[in-house]
Amino acid sequence: MATTLTWLGHAAFRLDTAGGTRVYVDPFLTGNPSCPDREREPERCDLVVVTHGHDDHVGDAVSIGQRFSCPVVAQVELRGWLSGRGLPEDMGQALNKGGTERFGDVRTTLTDANHSSSTDENGARVYLGESCGVVLRLDDGPTVYFAGDTNVFGDMALVKRLYAPDVAVLPIGDHFTMGPEEAAVAAELVGAPRVVPSHYGTFPILTGTPEALRPLLPEGVELLAHSPGETVSL
Repeated sequence: MATTLTWLGHAAFRLDTAGGTRVYVDPFLTGNPSCPDREREPERCDLVVVTHGHDDHVGDAVSIGQRFSCPVVAQVELRGWLSGRGLPEDMGQALNKGGTERFGDVRTTLTDANHSSSTDENGARVYLGESCGVVLRLDDGPTVYFAGDTNVFGDMALVKRLYAPDVAVLPIGDHFTMGPEEAAVAAELVGAPRVVPSHYGTFPILTGTPEALRPLLPEGVELLAHSPGETVSL
């Protein structure tokens, strides 16, 4: 059984490992205009990872975690906030940058990202820790780096040095994250042979496209640009 990655629109992904573990990353399903209707109700889930506290990334994390009694991993402040919204308190699921925990056949490590992390509650802005990326190292499959919402920054080279990802999921939409020009430099720094674009096409303000990224990528890097709901083998 191959490892597969399904884009659910925006920055939401479903990863299925060769060992049968199903992981949702930033599961913005309800309210996501790019998510196919057939994907809005997960059939099962073994692990949820949330990179930061914005609504378009937290998405359905709480409801999925409750429905399937599965771990929901997030940076410690965000995970504490989620526990106040119906998830059980569990410090094993509350990582911080550089921290690694194993969940089944997936080693999950939070990395740095340059972005914000907050939500609005009763008209006030609530701080939800720092934005993160995540590296998923699969026992019988590739290492996948989800950069989360970020610009390009030099320490992405450390992701290459430490984890040598086989696949890098990079935001390209611009405005709230890096656009294609910065994403191409991020691809160079991370050094993954395959790049999956994310965080684009959902709203008009996100103008970056895979077509703009493709000619800018380092020579030999494969761009895996698929439509929402489409699954690719990794």
